[in-house]
Amino acid sequence: MQLTNRAKQVDRRPLNFAEKIYLPAVLKGMGITFSHIFKKKATIKFPEETRPFSPVFRGLHILNRDEEGRENCTACGLCAVACPAEAITMDAAERLPGEEHLYREEKYAAKYEINMLRCIFCGLCEEACPKDAIYLTETFAPANYSRQSFIYGKENMVIPHPKENPEAFTKAKGLIDERKAKASQQQ
Repeated sequence: MQLTNRAKQVDRRPLNFAEKIYLPAVLKGMGITFSHIFKKKATIKFPEETRPFSPVFRGLHILNRDEEGRENCTACGLCAVACPAEAITMDAAERLPGEEHLYREEKYAAKYEINMLRCIFCGLCEEACPKDAIYLTETFAPANYSRQSFIYGKENMVIPHPKENPEAFTKAKGLIDERKAKASQQQ
């Protein structure tokens, strides 16, 4: 008695001469191989061409600034707590008198580091941040030979200053706003 309809009867008749020398199987395999010559190649020429990223791709981290150039990060530590790989470390410091143009709040991140070798690019740090200070961009980490070069400090991640480099700030801010729009469309 059969339990499913997927059972197939096995043909037990003896092989003929062509089947004994495997000629039909060889020709069938050559036909499949020959058909792949005319298909589109799956590989890309990387430095010249880039593959389009998925709208939900998570790449390198950046730290955001406001329109006046002040850093958004208040060193609350929620991103470090939310990180399952424990890749984020930070040291908080108090804002001194006269530094109001540098930091939005009284407390700021004096040291902010992400170990990209530990990071799993899950995006939980981005979701945990109450000040919209950290974002994951559509840029992937470049290859390197030393481990120390994969520890990204604050100087590597803060977006350009809007008054000192307005073009780069607008470009970086546009990527952030574009990513926010994509995320809101998916929800």
